[in-house]
Amino acid sequence: MDLKLQLLGLFSAEQDDLNRILSKFQKQTLVKNQFYTQVGKPCQTFSYIESGYFRVFCHTESREVTQWIAGKGYFITDLASFIFNQPNRWSIQALTDATIYTVQQSDYQLFEQEIPSWSIMEKRFMAKCFMQMESRIFKFISTSAEERYQEYFENNKDVFQQVPLQYIASVLGMSAETLSRIRAKVNS
Repeated sequence: MDLKLQLLGLFSAEQDDLNRILSKFQKQTLVKNQFYTQVGKPCQTFSYIESGYFRVFCHTESREVTQWIAGKGYFITDLASFIFNQPNRWSIQALTDATIYTVQQSDYQLFEQEIPSWSIMEKRFMAKCFMQMESRIFKFISTSAEERYQEYFENNKDVFQQVPLQYIASVLGMSAETLSRIRAKVNS
């Protein structure tokens, strides 16, 4: 299972601890357009994507904003809701049929009691998430729209085959028209 390798890489857990963590994840399937969670509702699950694509998005007064597109090998949740029991700030929707492994919030909270090194492992995971976010923000503010497109395309070619372009454009901070113009320029 890829989840085991991901957890091992993220947490450097002992085999017994890793097995205890894995035992709490349950396989789940979602169909295209099904919501994993929605704005305003509590998010009581944390999931690993085995297959499929999800978009993390919300509506502003003037438009819909896609914050992230997640695929195989990524984890999904609304972290503020999951950790702090706040209403979701983001909706998460399957863009394709998908298979995920999900742990319930109640089981996740037990890890701290059942696994002596959990607080260190969780801190390491959160630090990696924060580093990814920092890197993404820096790239966003320090590169041109064309450079963002080029990098995203090089690292996510499969996304362009599975996900509507307006969602990709939103992730890149541009309109669908700008994305189309950049793609035409790059492909000419």
